[in-house]
Amino acid sequence: MRFRPAASCLPSCLLSATLLVPFVHAHADVAVRIGQVSPLTGELAHIGKDDENGVRLAIEDLNAKKVRIGGQTITFELDSQDDAADPKTAVTVAQKLIDDRVAGVVGHANSGTSIPASRIYADAGIPMITESATNPKLTAQGFQSVFRMVANDVRQGTVIGTYLVRDLHASKVAIVDDRTAYGQGLADEVEKAVKAAGGTVVAREYGTDKTTNWMSVLTTIKSAAPAGIVFTGGDTQAAAFAQQAQRLGIKAKLIAGDEACTPQYITLAGQAMNADKYCTLAGVPRAQMPGGEAFFKRYQQRFGVPVQLYAPYAYDAVMAMAAAMQAADSTDPHVYLPKLRALSMSGVTGAIRFDDKGDMQNGAITVRQFGNGAWNDLSVVR
Repeated sequence: MRFRPAASCLPSCLLSATLLVPFVHAHADVAVRIGQVSPLTGELAHIGKDDENGVRLAIEDLNAKKVRIGGQTITFELDSQDDAADPKTAVTVAQKLIDDRVAGVVGHANSGTSIPASRIYADAGIPMITESATNPKLTAQGFQSVFRMVANDVRQGTVIGTYLVRDLHASKVAIVDDRTAYGQGLADEVEKAVKAAGGTVVAREYGTDKTTNWMSVLTTIKSAAPAGIVFTGGDTQAAAFAQQAQRLGIKAKLIAGDEACTPQYITLAGQAMNADKYCTLAGVPRAQMPGGEAFFKRYQQRFGVPVQLYAPYAYDAVMAMAAAMQAADSTDPHVYLPKLRALSMSGVTGAIRFDDKGDMQNGAITVRQFGNGAWNDLSVVR
């Protein structure tokens, strides 16, 4: 309502009245911030930017639709932060997003950053949906505000180990990880699966997420004569690992986890790439996403680069939050959180439903093989 001064006051007190009671536009947009956290610097920056672009595209689509919640048109705003794939930085930026009063957070991209940051969001009651952090410890903490868009590493590790032994007939396996929460956690699950499938782990080695020289590790592995090698680390490290394995004349089949299942791995590995190179994706391939073809084309047009990895899942994470807000008719995290936990919707990537831990129900793992300059989908395991 506009303040209407008494007639005796006109016009002298009109100015003061206007200053005291500002005009309120009945149809003014309400700004709602969505946080996004991923490594935007460092060796995983291309993956982090991929996630950020997915969130950005979702926000642009929502704003184009002029979504109304609580009787008001909502303008979603992106609050993007760089955690540099560092756990301590992740905690710092998580607190910044809380201070920025975000309504929800998409991220973090890595398990090592998601796990410590999740407590910050949980204490504040802010929903956090990671598009790609796969360590099972994340959702095992019991936080009601933490969600995951893809299958976890119990599932991924089981698929990798079983596929190597039973499908690729590599009964002697070497496993190498980068000692991150992601890399070591996935490697542990692979080891269990190899043994359960009747295989033997002949070597278990590791470096760090900064290692570039793998020659000593590979020399040890070569002496063990494995038929298959599993590498659980980033795509930059995986590419260096593949090149150095080739120099040593190692002929084993090499399968990498999802953090290396990118075009970047192929580019960096160069001539080391051949039909003995495999990777897994914690999700479904583009061809099996209901909105995959349209999304990948729109993404390329909008940002001028192809999707690297989990941008579609980051996009769907935003859409899931928005759907929960609409169902609750509120952007208040404490109000819409129960709707998010009970959510059932169809997104670009497929059906979105979370279990009681916050994990994606029926999360899939896609096995890929290199050929003709690209990753080719071999099978999807649900």
